[in-house]
Amino acid sequence: MTVIFESFKLSSKAYCDIINITSHVRNSINKSGIKNGLVNVHIGGSTGAISTVEYEPGLAQHDIKEFLEKIIPYDKNYKHHRTWGDNNGAGHLRSFLLKTSQTFPFKNQQLILGTWQQIIFIECDEKPRSRTIYCTIVGE
Repeated sequence: MTVIFESFKLSSKAYCDIINITSHVRNSINKSGIKNGLVNVHIGGSTGAISTVEYEPGLAQHDIKEFLEKIIPYDKNYKHHRTWGDNNGAGHLRSFLLKTSQTFPFKNQQLILGTWQQIIFIECDEKPRSRTIYCTIVGE
């Protein structure tokens, strides 16, 4: 079994920017040379998240943002704000809920996803960020 470590960078906007990263993950798999296996996609940070969705404007640009704002609003006074003197308590809670890693299978260097399923990065912080996404590719 072989393990390859790849990464890529992206820039995000504040307050729930949702970015389709499927092509970046595919490129990482192709660069690895591994034919069949698993790829773990991870954001190193506690105010970002990795998930999957049907990436289309209504869902990815509106519905998800509205849903998250209902359950974890940005304008609430979280105790975290007093601890660190910042205003990103909602970002930490959203990342905690959504998670910072997901693992996906691939066969013949093709991700095994549903017809409309894409891999996304969600920026949960209250400021724009420069992010590094890590792909750990395991297989043969």
